[in-house]
Amino acid sequence: MKDIGTKEEIEKWARLSGAETVFMQLASQFRCNGSDGYLAWLDNLLQIKNTANYDLTDIEYEFKVFSNPADMRNAIFEKNKEANKARMVAGYCWDWVSQKDIKKTDINFPEFDFHMPWNFAQDSYLWSIKHDSVGEIGCIHTCQGLELDYVGVIIGPDLICRDGKILTDPTQRAKTDASIKGYKKLMQNNPEKAKDLLDQIIKNTYRTLMTRGMKGCYVYCTDEETREWMNI
Repeated sequence: MKDIGTKEEIEKWARLSGAETVFMQLASQFRCNGSDGYLAWLDNLLQIKNTANYDLTDIEYEFKVFSNPADMRNAIFEKNKEANKARMVAGYCWDWVSQKDIKKTDINFPEFDFHMPWNFAQDSYLWSIKHDSVGEIGCIHTCQGLELDYVGVIIGPDLICRDGKILTDPTQRAKTDASIKGYKKLMQNNPEKAKDLLDQIIKNTYRTLMTRGMKGCYVYCTDEETREWMNI
């Protein structure tokens, strides 16, 4: 909510500093097996922007939707045996109760016998490389900028699909999530601006999480309709 790195802001300070501003378009990037098609498909899927990539046909990238989070966890554990480069991440919809007690778990689905903690506070910078940290779940604050071979993403109730339309709900985010801190006040003062900003933050959160894997992305959605819609 408090990020200030917009193009307009950068341009303003460049101008005040007497610096020349040059705008460039990043046409491609070596992420997700170098597949621009997957990135464009993901933008279309999350309805961040319209693209011509409506499916993953002929795209060399493994994308799979799971109906059971325990099965996805097991698949990630198996992939991690290859090079210690597979991890699970999740939208920030669960409070970090294990921060003060590492014996507790944060993300729990009892019906699937699934109980896992967020990444431990003392190991946050080592989460992606410590071998036993595969048993911890990373969030947007610990995994942005990192590269894995495979990533398993839990999409929480802050992003759902209804009748083909992606809807976001900031009230479903954890109360410990600092990234949307202050949104209630903004909602009162400027509801339209708040809605657009929160929608962008939540969608971009999942775009970031779903692009951490170089070889594949596995997904589990807590919402059944969203799960069925993504399984295309």
